[in-house]
Amino acid sequence: HPRSCAVCTFRGQHGAVQPFSDEDASIETLSRCSSFSDAMSVAEEGGEAGEETAQEDLQYKLKVFIDSTVDKSAKTRQGALDGLKAAMATRILYEFISDRRMTITDSIERCLKKGKGPEQCAAASLACLLCIQLGSGVESEEVFKTLKPIFKNILLDGAANIQARQACATSLGLCTLVAEDDILDVYATMESFESLFMRSYVKEDGSRPSLNPQTTLLHTNALLSWALLLTICTGSQVKAVTHKHLPKLPRLLENDDVNMRIAAGETIALLFELARDMDPEFEYDDWEPLCDKLNSLATDCNKHRAKTDKRKQRSVFRDVLKAVEERDFQTETIRFSTERMTIDSWVRKRTYDAFREFVGSGMNYHLQANEFIRDVFQLGPPMLVDAATLKSMKISRFERHLYNAAAFKARTKARNKFRDKRVDVGEF
Repeated sequence: HPRSCAVCTFRGQHGAVQPFSDEDASIETLSRCSSFSDAMSVAEEGGEAGEETAQEDLQYKLKVFIDSTVDKSAKTRQGALDGLKAAMATRILYEFISDRRMTITDSIERCLKKGKGPEQCAAASLACLLCIQLGSGVESEEVFKTLKPIFKNILLDGAANIQARQACATSLGLCTLVAEDDILDVYATMESFESLFMRSYVKEDGSRPSLNPQTTLLHTNALLSWALLLTICTGSQVKAVTHKHLPKLPRLLENDDVNMRIAAGETIALLFELARDMDPEFEYDDWEPLCDKLNSLATDCNKHRAKTDKRKQRSVFRDVLKAVEERDFQTETIRFSTERMTIDSWVRKRTYDAFREFVGSGMNYHLQANEFIRDVFQLGPPMLVDAATLKSMKISRFERHLYNAAAFKARTKARNKFRDKRVDVGEF
């Protein structure tokens, strides 16, 4: 049957897989084919037979992408990584990926070790999406055990490509959240992040370090990943971290980079929230000077700063100031399908922002159907939605089929946990 997707150009006259052309390897083309719109239209028109064809088409494309991650051409490898990323960000592919997880992991490892900057960045992002698809458990732990040493080597290697280091700083944080099975290893990874962002702290003599923008971005990413892991730390660890870092973090609010100022502000708000959760009477010695500094950033009119930077900064720091001064949080409601989720704390916000960075516009779909992400945000198993509601959601028949299949599977698994206690005993 005729198809518009660019991936079909991979097939020769007799169905052989051909190398990517320059046009096919472009991110734009791969994004289009990764949306699988052609498969959707076939499914819509062809009922169950169409769904089966679309599923086969989807799997064929994914297999081509996986095979192409070991191609000799860097452009082809990059295109294949981007294709897999787009697919994992917008679909639930657990069953397909689970059987091939170590093959994909080997490809990621090879691209991280031998690729150049952009390829390493794509591989690092794909590692996160792979863990998000697999969820917490033995499978993702197995993947992470292979990739963690490589992430850390690149992250801490001053001679490595700076963009690759920035990507590893972000990916290592989320992969640790999802797949690390030992809290002591979480702390060790946090120390790796500390060793980077502390270099942006004001020196003992009061002078600020002179860093280029790319290094500052590396430190910003390390700080955000460190804050993400802080959300799963024990009370005693939070107390130790607060004592060590809260006196120093406010000086990062003076940084020339707007993203570092914002990351520091949000991390300060998070620390105050965690400290007050443990001790409602928590007090900070330099509370008034801190509030003055936050208020200054919330009303910043500095003519030397870009308008967009000032607008972004003022919005964030109004919320940070409320958190520190009034113990208040600007609640946000996320709507997806027939459900809604409330972002009502800095812990929840940091976690949501971290996942959204990787799945992008697919976040609502993952909130709707990804068992692991629903578990993280305590949404319960995916809801089984009636046919009329699904129809009104304006998605294709194939997507409705995938959604209900995922929901039904999750609901069955959840019920079985309660019904058959012998499973728990046996596993122990």
